[in-house]
Parts: sequence; C-alpha cells; structure tokens
Amino acid sequence: MANIVLVGAQWGDEGKGKVIDYLTDKVDVVVRSQGGNNAGHTVVIGDKKYILRLIPSGILHKGKLCVIGNGVVIDPVSLWEEISELAQQGVKINSKNLLVSDCAHLVFPYHKIIDEQREALMGNRKIGTTKRGIGPAYGDKIARVGLRMGDLLQPELFAAKLKNRIKDVNASLRELDRKPLSYKKTLEQYLEVGQKIRPLITNTVLAIHKAMMAKKEILFEGAQGTFLDVDHGTYPYVTSSNTTAGGACTGSGVPPNRIDRVVGAVKAYTTRVGEGPLPTEDTGISELLHSMGREFGAVTGRPRRCGWFDTVATRYAQIVNGIDDLAVTNLDGLDSVARLKVCVAYRLDGKKIDAPPTDVGQLARCSPLYIELPGWQQPTDGVRSYEELPPNAREYLQRICDLTGAKLSLVGVGQSRAQTILV
Repeated sequence: MANIVLVGAQWGDEGKGKVIDYLTDKVDVVVRSQGGNNAGHTVVIGDKKYILRLIPSGILHKGKLCVIGNGVVIDPVSLWEEISELAQQGVKINSKNLLVSDCAHLVFPYHKIIDEQREALMGNRKIGTTKRGIGPAYGDKIARVGLRMGDLLQPELFAAKLKNRIKDVNASLRELDRKPLSYKKTLEQYLEVGQKIRPLITNTVLAIHKAMMAKKEILFEGAQGTFLDVDHGTYPYVTSSNTTAGGACTGSGVPPNRIDRVVGAVKAYTTRVGEGPLPTEDTGISELLHSMGREFGAVTGRPRRCGWFDTVATRYAQIVNGIDDLAVTNLDGLDSVARLKVCVAYRLDGKKIDAPPTDVGQLARCSPLYIELPGWQQPTDGVRSYEELPPNAREYLQRICDLTGAKLSLVGVGQSRAQTILV
C-alpha cells in the first residue's frame, strides 16, 4: 500500500491535473486537502477537456472515491455549478464517488467583495488574487467567525450564524460606501444549494481512515505550488493555505506517519501567475510560449509569467516537502529552443547564494546564475517512452534531477492522458 502526496514544486500551474490523472489509475481514493475554486486542474482525455476547480481529478475515473477535505474552503454555489457541468459531460456525481468534509469552511459573496476591495486599496502593491474570496474565507476561519459545510445541514443554526456574520460585514461595507448584502437572498441561495449537495457532506476524516484500514491506496492532491504556501512561499505574494506536503495532513486529518511518498510536479521551465518576484523570468520564453497558445490560467485565463527552470527554488521545494520523485510536465514546450538555460544559483547584492531568501525584497533583488544546455529542436509530443526522447532532452531532464536532489518518475509531452511517459 502507498499513500502519495502530489505537490506543486514551483509557483503553481505545474500541470498537476495531468499528473494526478495518471497517478489515479494506481490508487483507490483521491483527496483534495486545501485551496478553493481559485485554482484549477486541466485534464484532457481523448477529445474532451475537463477543467476542475474544487472536485479532485479522480472524479474522471470510474470506481474511485474523491474527497474534498476539511482544509479546503468551498463556495457551494460554485461546487454545484461544477457538479452540473461535469454531469453535462457525462460524469455523474453522488456520494459513492464524492464526499465533502462537514468541517470545510464556506466562501460567501461578502468574501469576494472584501477580496476585491483589498486588492483595489493596495494599488501597485496588490497581491494578484483571483478575487474569489479565498483569502478572506481563510481569514474568517482563523478568526473563528467562519461558517462550515456542516452548518448547512442545520438550517436554523445556519440562518442564525449567517445573520450575525452579515450584520458585521454590512457594517464594514457601509464604511467603504459599498452596497450591503441581502441576508435573505444569501440565506435562500445557500440553503437551496445546501439541500442539493447534502448527501455528499460528511465527516471525511472517518471516511479516509476507513479506506486506510481497508488497505486502500490514497492520493492527496493540492492546489497551487510550494512558493505560494502561506508559510514557506514568497510572502505576502502567496495564497492563504499550506500548499506544501504538510498541508495534506492537516487538510485531511491523516497523520504524517501514514504518508509513504511525495511527488513534486514541475514544468520543464518556470511560470507564475500574479504579482511577486520570479527570479528567472524571461521575456523571450514568455513570448514564445504565449505565441504557442500556452500558459494561460485554467480558471482565470490570465497569461502566466514565464522563465527558465530554477533549480535553486526547486531544491528548496524538495527540502520543504520531502520530495522523492519529480514529475516534469510540458517538456514539449521547449522543443523549438536551441539553447536552454538552467538557473543553478542566485547572486544577491554581489554574493552567490544557493537557496532562495525568505524575504521577498531580497528575492526580488536576486539575479539568476545560469548554465546552458543544448536543445533538441525536434518534436517530442509523439514520443511514448523515455528511451525514444532525444538525447539532449534526456540530458536536460537528468541535469534538472541531479541539481534538485530528486529522481525522475514521469515526463509529460502534451496535455492528453496518452502523452505521459513513465520513467
């Protein structure tokens, strides 16, 4: 039996959906442990493209149980929309293939308003959030004023809690000259959708442990990436949850000693959405990838910032997460590049350093030190085995692994399920 945590080892958008889809074949249960509908996984199966925001990618496999854990913040309206969209694509969802934690916190319309307002007030210091209310929802959770999925199962209790919360929020909105929220409209909307998803809501800690006792294999999937982790990322340009491997435990109720393996997903280059430093950012590779129709957010459609592969950052991600294996995606994005750069160290204020500084101002002053490797300049999207990859492509992948301290387990050469090479 193996319980696997899959983490993003960069700034998110590493193609985790594709890796999860591949690994799901080997497991029985897929658990989402943090984040909200501010992130998405894109999975391509045949000629069908699925964009998942809250529901684990395992939902596309028959016979698998998917779990949305306590560490996730859930907009139940968005969740129901996602369930309905999948139903239209032929994916039927019920309590046999999806369970939702009764302890997961709810995202409300006022969270989105607060999110938007905070970004506007920050001006050029904005974080670059998706404005879906994720940060404010986590803020309410920490402040102990949040409402949870389980509250939807008790309409009278839910109504009383929501009334008090909206009363407090509306007082703040009036000070900002914003229109107050309608308690009645919000209550009716959430109770209506709560009734629809009621059969899915349960104590998922017990469900996961029951699966472990039955020797089921579990895959824990996260959203975003290591450097968006609220503790270990490029703070304050981070998300509001723990995106690292440890978050899989707190966000699901599974103890650390039941985790057997950590897989880190990385692109063959580096990307980032939103504000904050990106040491290897490069205009040339950004323009190349965008011209190919690549690197636009699955949920927001925003163009991603792109740069060369950063082994300094990935080494640090390996340390923080305990990454055993690397899954390298989007190798085919580099097929046309003649000379490839790989960052092996930073220079900060004239001094060479081998780890990213934790201070965001210092990281912004870092300049990358590169080695150059020859490209392969031939298509890889049709390759189906590691041995068939061009020699320079294999050399590039091996050098990345040597420099980051993890072994290579999987290579992606396209979006579809078939374009996955097991090493």
